[in-house]
Amino acid sequence: MLSTVRLAVANTLSAVRCSQALAPTVARSYSNSAPFGSLADEEVLQKLTTGELQHHNLERDLGNALRAVKLRRKHVASMLESNQKMSRELDHEGFDYEQVIGVNCENVIGYMPIPVGVAGPLVLDGRQYMVPMATTEGCLVASTNRGCRAIALSGGAHSAVLRDGMTRAPVVRMPDVIGAAALKDWVEADMSGERKLASLFESTSRFAKLKGIKVNVAGRNVFLRFEGATGDAMGMNMISKGVTKALDFLQDTFPKMDVVSISGNFCTDKKPSAVNWIDGRGKSVVCETIIQEDIVNKVLKTTSASLVDVNNVKNLVGSMVAGSIGGFNAHAANIVAAVYIATGQDPAQVVESATCATLMETGENGKDLHMSVTMPSIEVGTVGGGTHLKSQGAALDLLGLRGSASSAPGDHARALARVVAGSVLAGELSLMSALAAGHLVRSHMLLNRKPTLHEEQKTEKIIENEKPEKREEA
Repeated sequence: MLSTVRLAVANTLSAVRCSQALAPTVARSYSNSAPFGSLADEEVLQKLTTGELQHHNLERDLGNALRAVKLRRKHVASMLESNQKMSRELDHEGFDYEQVIGVNCENVIGYMPIPVGVAGPLVLDGRQYMVPMATTEGCLVASTNRGCRAIALSGGAHSAVLRDGMTRAPVVRMPDVIGAAALKDWVEADMSGERKLASLFESTSRFAKLKGIKVNVAGRNVFLRFEGATGDAMGMNMISKGVTKALDFLQDTFPKMDVVSISGNFCTDKKPSAVNWIDGRGKSVVCETIIQEDIVNKVLKTTSASLVDVNNVKNLVGSMVAGSIGGFNAHAANIVAAVYIATGQDPAQVVESATCATLMETGENGKDLHMSVTMPSIEVGTVGGGTHLKSQGAALDLLGLRGSASSAPGDHARALARVVAGSVLAGELSLMSALAAGHLVRSHMLLNRKPTLHEEQKTEKIIENEKPEKREEA
């Protein structure tokens, strides 16, 4: 089952200053104000060349988003000969650019179609999910689908959300270390001050709930890691608004305090970090399954003992030798990235969201396989960001998780985090089985290349010769 995810792509010829922490959340339409809308295309292109018009203002100045994209493409293509092919082959027709103005992308010149496959059903917590995965890597969807099948045949998987809280950590500077220690003590020990900060923080949104503040001091610099519940939004913008309000109060209370940055990297966003691995960020999820021995043998073509051995040596010892932080897995990032792109999440947050410990051991009978994934930093939302785009929203509809949950704020986002963990469980199970059985390279040679006609016929003969084994799998 294939479709396309249309992702707007930006050209950075013109500098556009955007605040990551406080990005706009409402799309803007410029159809009512178009000072240059009556100009002919050639006149617009000329003014772009002379600098009278700017790339980042074209939608506003022309009052037509699609026309702005087309003319921006022409102007970019005219600047360098190598851009001529781009203007012919980069897709731009058939996309609603109004939906991305002021929200998702700037200097838009088109969109990037990515194939979307589906894996499943993923049987998780008594429900069945068909999981959308946007990827250009052959074998990934097929492999994850095999893992889903093995899990389903063994009765499904179970998951739990251990923690739910987005973080933002501003850094402030005090006049000296004594002042830094005093601020730390005040935040951690003064209950009335903490209540006041919570009240101000939560006044910025009906969904924002402050759960705690972790304070670290480095010299006279103080890092304040605010953690808060954010409903069904991924929540970084929401948390940032609350933090800004709290910082205003702290500056009044400590007049000599200087706010260095709304983000001090103790958050930690889009970077590997020990704090996320230990304390978590977003949703901390654990997911497990028990695969019966006959399923391990017939579907996964290996044994539980082999899987346990390869997992211990590769994912645990190997990652230890590499000095990895949160990389105790085979390819969790593959699945996380594919689901994130399909459902409108922030792909850059795969860095921390894919931190994962994959554990395997033999079951109580010594023959079945007990497997789990522990993922402390899954950062997802079902509202905001790219989730409002048409195709990404459709992918969330496929999961039954689009928009805010009517039952309780945050239920949809937590369910999506569980699905991510369950999908990673399936992907890990299948890839580790391929490694244990020595099938990985062969699978990629069959599925990850575009074959010639001769190669297709050769593949058909291989499949024909293996039909009895395949019937046993069915």
